[in-house]
Amino acid sequence: MIMRVPQLLIALALTTASAWAQPNEVRKSLARITNTAQVPNYRIPWLPGQTGGGSGTGWVVEKERLLTNAHVVSNARFLTVEKENDPKKYIATVEHIAHDCDLALLKVDDPSFFKDTKPLPLGALPEIESTVSVFGYPIGGDRLSVTRGIVSRVDFRTYSHSLLDSHLCIQIDAAINPGNSGGPVLQDSKVVGVAFQGYSGDVAQNVGYMIPTPVIQRFLQDIADGRYDRYMDLSLNTFNLLNPAHRRALNLPDDGRGVVVSSVQSAGVCAGVLKEGDVILAIDGHPVFSDGMVELDGERVLMAEVAERKFLGDSVRFSVLREGKEQSLTVKFDRAWPYTLQANTYEQQPDYVLFGGLLFQPLSRNLTGAYQFANPRIGYFFDAFVSKELYKTHPSVIILSSILPDPINTYLGDFKEGIVDEVNGKKINALKDLAEAFEEKTEFYVLKFVGVGRPLVLERAAVEAARSRIKRRYNVLEEQNISASF
Repeated sequence: MIMRVPQLLIALALTTASAWAQPNEVRKSLARITNTAQVPNYRIPWLPGQTGGGSGTGWVVEKERLLTNAHVVSNARFLTVEKENDPKKYIATVEHIAHDCDLALLKVDDPSFFKDTKPLPLGALPEIESTVSVFGYPIGGDRLSVTRGIVSRVDFRTYSHSLLDSHLCIQIDAAINPGNSGGPVLQDSKVVGVAFQGYSGDVAQNVGYMIPTPVIQRFLQDIADGRYDRYMDLSLNTFNLLNPAHRRALNLPDDGRGVVVSSVQSAGVCAGVLKEGDVILAIDGHPVFSDGMVELDGERVLMAEVAERKFLGDSVRFSVLREGKEQSLTVKFDRAWPYTLQANTYEQQPDYVLFGGLLFQPLSRNLTGAYQFANPRIGYFFDAFVSKELYKTHPSVIILSSILPDPINTYLGDFKEGIVDEVNGKKINALKDLAEAFEEKTEFYVLKFVGVGRPLVLERAAVEAARSRIKRRYNVLEEQNISASF
């Protein structure tokens, strides 16, 4: 399920512990991961970005493959893994990565790394108040750390790696230390989760989270065909039916079942099947309680968790009450949710077009993080892009993010942070539309911006004369980068 929440969570690491019958066997199957990463520079997008580093933990999940968090290996340029009591550093590569659920599968180039290792078995959801253990390599030392914690909550929470996607997670009362990320959480000799995030110390103490096995198993099953298709999403909103008067008005029995559909996203898979006002009584045979919960594996979880366990091509069945009559409806997951503007992205160089010293970039979470725009209209487009279905008129929101000062743009500062609407009367729905408009051989380029009365005008001859000057002055390597999605 996709949802936005305040940025209180941090994807770092987790320290906890449990009693493994043979800890030495676990130790042999763990790895310390070191990532040399290069983070894209959205303010100077033609440059490759700053190189940095970090470390985390991985473990053997299947034959000759390691599982870890996606945030441990994101933007990787060079990965090495190390085993306890083995001085050699082995080179690894990312085989599959899922940023929406913060998991990744690694392949180690030298198969001798896996000598004396064995895949750690997966267990079920741990019960509340049961004890678990986290194995990993947190800060404070170079050796393996094992700590203990208590399962305190099974919840549906935003994963801080993407800051958009919400999935099942388990809370434990554990300290948080960078480096533990990706480490296995064990109970009764089985992995019941992966340590991945927690609250910062000034928000909450001893609160950490792990990715539970249903999410791990779904990831492994998704990539079994050689590719990752992402999570499926219902793309609808509901409100609870706890008000007795409202239930009577809908002729619903007092049985504690049912939620009302408040909106259906037109770009989602439920569009044309479910309607606003439908009362959802059951999903895939699971009764939907009036607080939006269903019971799965003995736990009460949000209704969205049923869809979370589906794959591309699967279907989900709804029992709904529509205009007083009960109906059975089927929704097929023929695509993943297409608009992820509000999610952090990785492994991608920024898309941009530089023209006449004017830098145009598509709106994204990465871009807003780099610029901290002051224009409230950008904030509105970002926040309401999905909820108000702004993607219908602006599939991609193109921002004049920066201006490289030059004589041809001296008086254009007022247009900075504007949202491009048209160029020479042609609607701009994507960055490639803008690039194509600038390729046309016309005397003037007239740009109109959303909510701005006057246009920005550029003379083609002046732009052409300034190109080499601007590139040389600002060390511009390429004047544009446009990926397939833009």
